[in-house]
Amino acid sequence: MPHWVWFIIIGIVAGWFAGLIMKGGGYGLLGDLVVGIIGAFLGGWIFETLGISAGGGIVGALIVALVGAIILIALLRLIKRV
Repeated sequence: MPHWVWFIIIGIVAGWFAGLIMKGGGYGLLGDLVVGIIGAFLGGWIFETLGISAGGGIVGALIVALVGAIILIALLRLIKRV
């Protein structure tokens, strides 16, 4: 499969898991995809800045995207409250 297809699949899964973990019930397929993709970029930046490695492959990418998506959801909820 092309790289971008895996990126989208990982984004959907990470966004969906983050919605479940954060007790938000998810944001629908498109919303989960957006949260997961933005979370992947955010997580990648955070992990790189801190010098942390989640390993390679799909599992490592999913962990990074999930952490980033959880942080993104938390930030969005903070902003929404204010």
